[in-house]
Amino acid sequence: MQKANGDAFCILLFISLSTFLRLPISECGRAQAMFIFGDSLIDNGNNNFIPTIAKANYLPYGIDYGFPTGRFCNGLTVTDYGAKLLGLPFPVPYLSLHSKTTEILKGVNYASAAAGILDETGRHYGGRISFNGQIALFAKTVTLQLPLLIPNLKILSDYISSSIFVINIGSNDYINNYLLPNLYSSSREYTADAFADLLISNFERQLKSLYMLGVRKMLLVGIGPLGCIPSQLFQHNSTDGSCIDLVNEQVSLFNERLVPLLVKLNSTLPGSFFVYENIYDTFNDLVQNPTNYGFIEKNQACCGSGKYGGQLSCLPLQVPCSQRDGFIFWDSFHPTQAANKIVAERCYSPSATDCQPISGYMLAQL
Repeated sequence: MQKANGDAFCILLFISLSTFLRLPISECGRAQAMFIFGDSLIDNGNNNFIPTIAKANYLPYGIDYGFPTGRFCNGLTVTDYGAKLLGLPFPVPYLSLHSKTTEILKGVNYASAAAGILDETGRHYGGRISFNGQIALFAKTVTLQLPLLIPNLKILSDYISSSIFVINIGSNDYINNYLLPNLYSSSREYTADAFADLLISNFERQLKSLYMLGVRKMLLVGIGPLGCIPSQLFQHNSTDGSCIDLVNEQVSLFNERLVPLLVKLNSTLPGSFFVYENIYDTFNDLVQNPTNYGFIEKNQACCGSGKYGGQLSCLPLQVPCSQRDGFIFWDSFHPTQAANKIVAERCYSPSATDCQPISGYMLAQL
């Protein structure tokens, strides 16, 4: 009888959601939506609606998407490919008009270019939604918007707990804070170890806030080898295009602390499941062995100015490289969609091995 009741509830839940989503009714527990938090690596248009210079709503951004969307890429982001691999729709940007409709049942993207774990990160760009701000917006979604569409609190709770939440934040706390001593005091106030501790302590509190809002399945993306991006190569005057070891060592301190945090949260927050995406090793392998993946340029931006294309990022109507799928980097900071596709496949495909302890694909099935 208990199994029959469970099956009946499962059917009721997904019939209700499918009325809005027009998605196939699936097995109970499988993620029916993706919610995204982060920075410009996965912002899909939120900064279009913010007074900031951190925007990508102009060509040649989006040249391979068909038009500029606000994605800081020539095409799709990692989470775009991740959603496709999971059979999920692209989440709508929270600040767009679509988030005021039933479209939010397909998931919401809160990511904002220049955002960081720390509120002050990226302030020299102007407006941005920090991770704390993104969590506050999600709280509005959960308490004010979703209950209008899913009035049954039990069904709403199960919808949120079964959805997959991708969190990719922290890069700006380095490249747009700690590594800019002329604009921020953090590198004078904290050693590299102490700064990593500061980020992790804040991150832990923020993740617990999401948990308190009903989130259970979280995929945490580590910080990539920032010492290899064109902007850092230019700033540090790399002579041969080699990655800047000091920068990579500093960001690795964050990743080294993130893994134990994940283990801690998995064991102390009942019902939660945290997955770690080892983006550092994945992306480092792309840079160190580009020909293995079909790339012809490992450190030159497809669209940018100055050495390595790292002095100025992609400008409006600038002519980008023609062989975009042969470049790892699209602009001074961000990967091409070709690189994003590889990264996504190594976490979100059924055979993925770069996410631990299970893949993003498996997390979505829980």
